Amino acid sequence: MNDQHDHGALGDAEYAEFMELAAGEGFDAEEVEGAIEEAGHGPLPVLAVVGRPNVGKSTLVNRIIGRREAVVEDRPGVTRDRVTYEAEWAGRRFKVVDTGGWEQDVFGIDASVAAQAEFAIDAADAVVFVVDATVGATDTDEAVVKLLRRAGKPVVLAANKVDGPSAEADAAMLWSLGLGEPFPVSALHGRGTGDLLDEVLKALPEAPEQTFGTAVGGPRRIALIGRPNVGKSSLLNKVAGEERVVVNELAGTTRDPVDELIELGGKTWKFVDTAGIRKKVHLQEGADYYASLRTAAAVEKAEVAVVLIDTTDSISVQDQRIITMAVEAGRAIVIAYNKWDELDEERRYYLEREIETEMQQVSWAPRVNVSARTGRHMDRLVPAIETALAGWETRVPTGRLNAFLGELVAAHPHPIRGGKQPRILFGTQAGTKPPRFVLFASGFLEHGYRRFVERRLREEFGFEGTPIHISVRVREKRGRKK
Repeated sequence: MNDQHDHGALGDAEYAEFMELAAGEGFDAEEVEGAIEEAGHGPLPVLAVVGRPNVGKSTLVNRIIGRREAVVEDRPGVTRDRVTYEAEWAGRRFKVVDTGGWEQDVFGIDASVAAQAEFAIDAADAVVFVVDATVGATDTDEAVVKLLRRAGKPVVLAANKVDGPSAEADAAMLWSLGLGEPFPVSALHGRGTGDLLDEVLKALPEAPEQTFGTAVGGPRRIALIGRPNVGKSSLLNKVAGEERVVVNELAGTTRDPVDELIELGGKTWKFVDTAGIRKKVHLQEGADYYASLRTAAAVEKAEVAVVLIDTTDSISVQDQRIITMAVEAGRAIVIAYNKWDELDEERRYYLEREIETEMQQVSWAPRVNVSARTGRHMDRLVPAIETALAGWETRVPTGRLNAFLGELVAAHPHPIRGGKQPRILFGTQAGTKPPRFVLFASGFLEHGYRRFVERRLREEFGFEGTPIHISVRVREKRGRKK
């Protein structure tokens, strides 16, 4: 059992050979095993931070991730690019979904809090529920507690704004919520956040060990993502062959996200519909924020992201943000260019130029030109999804990878920098879904050279439709410990 844990994807003979190679190049066995294990973990567990406005959610998220990235201005209409961040505590990595970005007008505040919390809880493995201890439990807090109970996810209760011992009695009052022990914290000053995070780690599952090969049973999970009104609901209805989703010309009219089991190309697939925002949300500033929160939740639950682009519009910054979200989440990706039937020759010409310049970051993703309205080329969607999944699960044997790396370094050495020429010494694939590689090198590899290596890996081994993660371990100088 332990062997399996240490070796990851390598069989005994391959592992012994690999470690001999590492030792010959001056790498410590423990260091090599640590690098493979770190790179080889499956998807990181997800923590959602929920609570009503102005209780300090974003301040707490900044505290957890250890930097000021989340927006802490609490006025309505503060939108931002990201809702998901990576964090680490006590040597364990996890993702944080921050729902502190936007608030609706006071009349609809309960509905707005509930909608935010629902999306985030849906994607999460555990939840931190933030309550302002100085105010005590409000009706909105009670409504969120009901949601949390229904969801059945582990919850850690953070009693925020406890800035000194005198306020601890306020925190104790929150036992009344029935969620167990309230953890008194001051997100602003950092007080008590260590104890809170220790409790969070108990609630979160471990990041799964990497397993190679076929997926565990059940339908493959597909998220349809794209900016509001790009045709996600129409596409879902077309592939389902019936009206399952409310379609409305007004952007952002879709009701709650629903996972649809759909028969397509002789297989059953699970489509996660992310097609919009609740009807109650009418303010446009909030709509963008909800869309990104909802997209993040769907992407976390999916294996493949089908990104819909409206070809009648120019490719926008928002389209690129959505693609980046899917790439950073490490999902297989298909790009579906919708409304293709509506293009004239001139628009088609300019669109192709846009695709060349704006879509460079996912030039490896399968592309289908479709029309959700007429059903044009819908039959091409499943082969594209299957291609992307195959790339996502591809594993290159270590021997074959090292033969390829040897040839690559001989033909295209790294540029000399400061009188030194760093070299890739050897490497291994530490994980799939998406493919993750660890390269062991004699010195720092520049970003441009890493990109070159990734491009050549794709040319040699395929990897169509999947991001690739490459981490580099540099050999330490002899006689020096970390």
